[in-house]
Amino acid sequence: MLGSLRELPRTVWLLGLVSFFNDSTSELIYPLLPIYLASVLMAGPKALGIIEGIAEATGSLLKLLSGVLADRRGSAKPWVVGGYALAAIARPLLAFATSWPILLLLRFADRVGKGLRSSPRDALLALTVDPSRRGLAFGFHRALDNAGAVVGPLLAAWLLAERVPLADIFLWAALGGRSRLP
Repeated sequence: MLGSLRELPRTVWLLGLVSFFNDSTSELIYPLLPIYLASVLMAGPKALGIIEGIAEATGSLLKLLSGVLADRRGSAKPWVVGGYALAAIARPLLAFATSWPILLLLRFADRVGKGLRSSPRDALLALTVDPSRRGLAFGFHRALDNAGAVVGPLLAAWLLAERVPLADIFLWAALGGRSRLP
């Protein structure tokens, strides 16, 4: 199996590593948003519902649109790079949010990035490998993505245990953001 993984194209490895860092920064920040909203921005559960509802709905709708547009233009890479870049910029800026509407705007930008990149990224993965190896490529990608989803909350817990302020934890996302663009 390790030999098979080594034989995967460079693009599959890059997208897997990008997804690892992207998910680790995402999962570093988003579990802390309710605490940040309540303790720093003095916003309640209604604000959280509005933020998450708008952000997730936008991201989901854009997945369809970005896939169609990437197909029409014949190039997935600009969508993938642009989507990851938007998230890399938006997440650390959460540290400077002074109200829940500003946090909404940044969360919206992050989910727009996800919506723009997801379908084109999957198309790029599929085009990069022989059809007989697509399962391996997608499985490898998902494994790295999920590993990032485990690392992020663990890092958040460690930073909280070290009494790092929430806004400073959001700035940690800039570290992952710098290492995720191919």
